[in-house]
Amino acid sequence: MDGILLTRFGETIELTEAAGRNGALPSASLDQLFRTARTHKDWSDRPVAEELIRELYELLKWGPTSLNCCPARFIFVRSPEGKQRLASAVMEFNRAKIRAAPVTVIIGNDLDFADKLPTLLSHVPPERLPGMVAAMSPDMEATATRNGTLQGAYLILAARALGLDCGPMSGFDNDVVDRAFFPDGRIKSNFICSLGYGKSESLHPRNARLGFEEVAHFA
Repeated sequence: MDGILLTRFGETIELTEAAGRNGALPSASLDQLFRTARTHKDWSDRPVAEELIRELYELLKWGPTSLNCCPARFIFVRSPEGKQRLASAVMEFNRAKIRAAPVTVIIGNDLDFADKLPTLLSHVPPERLPGMVAAMSPDMEATATRNGTLQGAYLILAARALGLDCGPMSGFDNDVVDRAFFPDGRIKSNFICSLGYGKSESLHPRNARLGFEEVAHFA
């Protein structure tokens, strides 16, 4: 089987069969995504390029959502003024993290995500869309929250895949964030995640995770 050509930042590399479309990722890739990846709180001053942020979105957007609804909306906070506004909405112990990180992304859920369905469901006849939206309406916020959270998780994995460290957090005042960054009311903040290049020397020993038998069973 021929390798797969991948172009990034103008450089073309060849992926081996082990990392092909239908094969398992190499162990080192799984380490980077999961096993050795850590939540970072302290950051180097190395900047995160806008080109890399755009590439990050181009990856995460392919993650599945129900009816391809894609309700997540993202604000990448990187200016001093934006960081100060966001820092004022988080708990005190999180403020230094916001100021130090090159970028902190606010993941919000668009409660009016159905406006985009004609684009996202182009295979569906237009006359069917109103009925689909009406059936969804009683659970619109739940649908937005569920799928927006999924897209936030895709963001973390995409960032790690591109060599970025992540610092997700939920210790903030959603109402204050919404007033500052989503003032029209249609988007509600879900969680925030700092992105950059973390200082590994400040990490504490890794906490345990639950074993399979503690959380799962076969039916």
